Amino acid sequence: MLCKQADEWIGERNNDAAVVVEKEHDSVAVRLVNQLVTEAYRRGASDVHIEPSAAGRETIVRFRVDGTCFTSMKIPAAYQKAVISRLKIMANLDIAERRKPQDGKIRFPLARGCTLELRVATIPTSGGNEDMVLRLLAQKDIMPLEAMEFLPNVLEAIKALAERPHGLFLCVGPTGSGKTTTLHAILKHINTDERKIWTAEDPIEITQEGLRQVQVHPKIGLTFAAAMRAFLRADPDVIMIGEMRDKETADIAIEASLTGHLVFSTLHTNSAVETVTRLLDMGCDALNVADTIIGVLAVRLCKRLCESCKEPYHPTRQEYDELVEGYGKSYWETVRAPYSERWTLYREMGCEQCHGSGFRGRVALHELLVGTREIKRLIQSKARASELLPVAMRQGMVTLLQHGIQKVIKGVTTYRQVRAIAMREYEDLLESQSDLLATSRV
Repeated sequence: MLCKQADEWIGERNNDAAVVVEKEHDSVAVRLVNQLVTEAYRRGASDVHIEPSAAGRETIVRFRVDGTCFTSMKIPAAYQKAVISRLKIMANLDIAERRKPQDGKIRFPLARGCTLELRVATIPTSGGNEDMVLRLLAQKDIMPLEAMEFLPNVLEAIKALAERPHGLFLCVGPTGSGKTTTLHAILKHINTDERKIWTAEDPIEITQEGLRQVQVHPKIGLTFAAAMRAFLRADPDVIMIGEMRDKETADIAIEASLTGHLVFSTLHTNSAVETVTRLLDMGCDALNVADTIIGVLAVRLCKRLCESCKEPYHPTRQEYDELVEGYGKSYWETVRAPYSERWTLYREMGCEQCHGSGFRGRVALHELLVGTREIKRLIQSKARASELLPVAMRQGMVTLLQHGIQKVIKGVTTYRQVRAIAMREYEDLLESQSDLLATSRV
């Protein structure tokens, strides 16, 4: 429908789209941009990719929904510059500068008083073109921890760790996996009048009453490390750093936790146990890391089966054995799911509600590594991730893959989706998993 409307609007005008039209509110570009953003929001897109083509070909517009990109519409080449220029004006960017990347923000008004914030990034590409990516950040209420589908024991452990007087708690995972959302949910749990909480973020995606939030500006020297130093002089109880990007920030965070503060931060690592290795590889002192770290929470988002069309079926014995192998034979007994003729899984079908994909929305997978005494001793000795994993699992840690398989058994998602985001994180570790699990049981 959007493509048809765009063609109708575009068919009305044939003039040079490189020049922004005088009457913006009546222009095709303005209406096209408004409809594009509204449609992206309606489809639940997290990102919009505008990709101009060379040699006068159409501009491709792709949406990323539930982690997957697909083409939503095509804009004739005559209007590609008009659309880019319109978005750059809205983001207060230099429309004459096309040789270097630019970043900006747009506050886009939606119906019913709702405001959508767009993070805008432009990147010059071949042929003198300029790609643009819009990240949609809808202002919404902070999710409570209880709504994040944690396992009951993991939820209780996170609440207990968040109420510690000092220490370092890390939330790890790739971009867009829900790390910041999770940390804000944890902060909401401890956000009381008795605690002074400072945050340094880039950008501030979620605002929360009671927090003192600081937007970092690296161009003027206000980096995460600089903000941390300032916080330590401002009598904090809790500090949240948007991201540990370098050794300097990591060292200051560790120092803050050593001096009696509770510090939260994010890090881009594949799993909870690999986070420890990353900190040591960054040059952090092993003894200090062991003394401060109280927990590492790895987060992933997996596609959720559409409730309107998912289909129950009886899996084959081979499919069952794959689940058992992925979960770990030594731990499968805890699942209490023996194979039988009544055993049921669910698979995608496709309907209008999910636009034929079979999936709608995403479900979070979690993995919590708690800084127990034994884990701390291993960190002090600079143990490898493959040595930390069996110890953590013996102490009750459920891996991302295991949590995903539990969701498969409950009919929330499919094993193929879980493998796509969780299995590859453990490919190296799982090569010797059988031996490691056998050793951990001795």
